[in-house]
Amino acid sequence: MRAEGGALETSDDAVLGGRLLLRQPLRGHRIGHDAILLAAATGARAGERAVDLGAGVGAAGLALALRVGGLAVTLAEIDPALCALAAGNAERNRLSDRVRAVALDVTEKAAFDAAGLSSASADRVLMNPPFNDPSHASPDARRRLAYAASADTLPRWVDAAAHLLKADGVLTLIWRADGQVQIMQALAPAFGSLAVLPVYPREGAPAIRVLVRAVKGGGAATRELAGLALNDGQGRPTAAAEAVLRGGSTLPMAEF
Repeated sequence: MRAEGGALETSDDAVLGGRLLLRQPLRGHRIGHDAILLAAATGARAGERAVDLGAGVGAAGLALALRVGGLAVTLAEIDPALCALAAGNAERNRLSDRVRAVALDVTEKAAFDAAGLSSASADRVLMNPPFNDPSHASPDARRRLAYAASADTLPRWVDAAAHLLKADGVLTLIWRADGQVQIMQALAPAFGSLAVLPVYPREGAPAIRVLVRAVKGGGAATRELAGLALNDGQGRPTAAAEAVLRGGSTLPMAEF
């Protein structure tokens, strides 16, 4: 779709085998596998309240709401233009009766109260925080906002999740696989009972992402789960990846 005036140029795209329709910017931050993997790793039940932090155009939160009927989801996004697209995507997918989008800075706790997200009000939080070195950030402002992270970005996002979650509430996040030590350090003050699942670009390659499920106040030992390979040795999508990315299957950690 062409932009008019100062509006974003957007495209209409389908994910989850065509079941979820999303409008997103033609340039800058675009939907990738991370959002769908994050939704697939997030367990939820009807009647619960989930918050998607850094929601962008709403891919992860909407994919979760599509899978779990009766789940209320708030899409929290700092960029007002992306937030508007997220709200439109909720309406486009007939989910606006239980999915809303709010524009706020995840690192500003006062903004949560203003948006009707009080402390200890959420059962689930899912998030895909920025994780790239700012010195290698994209010249595109929206990509930079979505991906560039300072040293305190992850701890501040985890702190925001702890603020929102009820006791025993569950946080699910996706991040760089080589940053797993930082993830554990950020989670340690408030979270336990972790489940960790690596994501590999292809069979036999090092992991590029790690999905982590953590319970606020949890005390159980960490579970290391078998990873997910997106492609086989010949570069073809694996059946397991297709089941998640196109078929809408969940990952094992969503069932804990």
